[in-house]
Amino acid sequence: MQIIDGKKISQEIKDELKEKVERLKQQGKEPSLAVIQVGSDPASSVYVGNKKKACAYCGIRSLAYELPEETTEQELVALIETLNTDDTVNGILVQLPLPKQINEDKIIRAISPQKDVDGFHPENVGKLVIGEKGFVSCTPAGIIQLLKRSGVDIAGKRCVVIGRSNIVGKPMAILMLRENATVTVAHSRTQDLKAVCKEADILIVAIGKPKFITADYIKEGAVVIDVGIHRNENKKLCGDIDYEDVAKHTSFITPVPGGVGPMTIAMLMNNCVEAVEM
Repeated sequence: MQIIDGKKISQEIKDELKEKVERLKQQGKEPSLAVIQVGSDPASSVYVGNKKKACAYCGIRSLAYELPEETTEQELVALIETLNTDDTVNGILVQLPLPKQINEDKIIRAISPQKDVDGFHPENVGKLVIGEKGFVSCTPAGIIQLLKRSGVDIAGKRCVVIGRSNIVGKPMAILMLRENATVTVAHSRTQDLKAVCKEADILIVAIGKPKFITADYIKEGAVVIDVGIHRNENKKLCGDIDYEDVAKHTSFITPVPGGVGPMTIAMLMNNCVEAVEM
């Protein structure tokens, strides 16, 4: 059993990006990311802080827009439109969730697809589906890197993705198809979920329920990727997988924390650099 170290792999990616950014700067191009946070949700503040740190490390200029909780949808759209037309800004990121007076879907669509480094705009999602170049949402893109850089062979393997969200499940399934896996997408309505999961050579879990997946869901020697993040009753972080129970039956597994999480930010940085190159 091998633990996939997301911290280490994300660091490799950031080091590669740092060199790329230096080369871009020598050509007179400076990548820059605008990060917009509405309100002061504590979890969002932590994520935004981590994104700024990663930008600083890679040499990407970050612009922070911290807007009050009562910001209107019109005000937010107006800011996005200003940033869309600002040639010095390559990427625009609006930290979700947004306060209830703002329609998230409308905001995602307001961001120019060329600056949509989160990969959520319908145009980028469409490009992903038909295999054109565009921005891919960061968590699924990060999982592909975790697998490849750990030497996991994807082509021809049976992959089960649990979860069908627009942010993880659906793009994940499409990316695994792109890598020539045979993909099943399972979800809360799937009948006999255990039997479906037991067929997976690669199991990717984004179900949103703490420690839901136990050893009796796992095919012996499978590769298991845990996208979930929760705090248990002792305030300790855990994932969607019961790690102690599952780990010994796997060939590769990601821990929580330190697995998928750090990759999401590394791929965001990657998208910012690609935005300049595009």
